[in-house]
Amino acid sequence: MTELDPDDPRPPYQQVANSLRASILTKKLKPGDKLSSQSELAQRYGVARMTIQQALRILREEGLVVSRQGSGVYVRERTERPVGLRPHLERAFEEPEVRIDFAGFSGETLHGALTEPLDKIRSGRVRPELVRVRLLVPDTDVPWTLPARVEDMGDSPEFRKRAAGIMERHTFAIVDAVNEMERIGLIADAKAELRVYPAVPLFKLYLINQLEAFFGYYPVREHVVNLEGADTPIWDLMGKDATLFHHAAEPDEESLSSLFIQQSQMWFDSIWNTVAREVSR
Repeated sequence: MTELDPDDPRPPYQQVANSLRASILTKKLKPGDKLSSQSELAQRYGVARMTIQQALRILREEGLVVSRQGSGVYVRERTERPVGLRPHLERAFEEPEVRIDFAGFSGETLHGALTEPLDKIRSGRVRPELVRVRLLVPDTDVPWTLPARVEDMGDSPEFRKRAAGIMERHTFAIVDAVNEMERIGLIADAKAELRVYPAVPLFKLYLINQLEAFFGYYPVREHVVNLEGADTPIWDLMGKDATLFHHAAEPDEESLSSLFIQQSQMWFDSIWNTVAREVSR
């Protein structure tokens, strides 16, 4: 029997989910492997089947397992399927140290995904010791090659001004919310920073604790935007339509996922420490 920690304040179903998740992420359970039956898992962990069902629901929502009717529950082929950012981000805040790097356009998705873990900190349900968030977005003071006007592929200062307002709304909200955690004494060391750089990202990238990466390209779509009272067709980068793919570090540092995370972190750090500049309000 696998003993659950009686001193762990988390409910038993979360402890079971954490144990199974660790086995999946460390490749003890490999993609395609079938999990033990619910009855066997209940006996192994000394819990009720309902607890196992709740734990498996968490793993399904995280995209780590998939249920096949009449067959059982299997470890998902994660590298081949898109998965959601939110549950992985929330789980990161259960660690003593949280480090999140984002590169993309507005930070709107990240802003929404951070709501739940920050609420958990405020309510005392989680309490990391250190939180670092770095946001890297394009400089709206320089011309863009994309998005561009459809008629001549030209840069639109009016569109950049509109995009700047959206970026500022979400990125400043993230910076203020994270930094507030230290100011009011909920986290001993919390800091969020925003920098801009002179390029347009064709992708969005999230790096979590240097152990996970979410990456997706922005699809280009034509749509009409009202700019200064005129409907203007724009070739735009559609963040809401971007499909994110998940990469998790593996014990083998030469694995494709591990190398992707390492290279992505090197790219982010190089931009952050060279051509990126801090934003003043």
